[in-house]
Amino acid sequence: MKRWLPLVLFLVLVGFFAKGLFLNPREVPSPFIGRTAPAFTLPLVGNAGASFSPADMKGKVWMLNIWAPWCVSCRQEHGFLMQLAQSGRIPIVGLNWKDADREAQALLARTGSPYVAVPDDPDGRVGIDYGVTGTPETYIIDRQGVVRLKHVGPIGPDVWQTKFEPKLKELGA
Repeated sequence: MKRWLPLVLFLVLVGFFAKGLFLNPREVPSPFIGRTAPAFTLPLVGNAGASFSPADMKGKVWMLNIWAPWCVSCRQEHGFLMQLAQSGRIPIVGLNWKDADREAQALLARTGSPYVAVPDDPDGRVGIDYGVTGTPETYIIDRQGVVRLKHVGPIGPDVWQTKFEPKLKELGA
């Protein structure tokens, strides 16, 4: 038996590595799926006297899109988010993440805003609470404030139809 142990361990390792080759690196599992979304209260971009909290959205299915003005992929998805906002399909909250140069307000004024609210997270604290690894990242949060979906990367029509629409139908939104 001792002579077979190294071979068995080697085969187990090969199995793990082989499985890893077929995983999608964009699909980062989230420990928040099925759990209450982390609470926060942040000032709004362009209106420091007002604030946003996920509690403001209780009773609604909504989307939290974590973005940044310096993010190229965020700019790629912006047009689609504008179409989505105009359709009224789902309210979108845009968490402005790590905007050290304070560019969000001017950018949204130029390009239009698909967001019902734009909370400002300049130090990235809330992003850390959500487990953000980069932008854009998008979450669907249900009527009870529970995270139901996480997507890493830009959203376009294909991703919307294959990933978001089925989840929204499941949630009755």
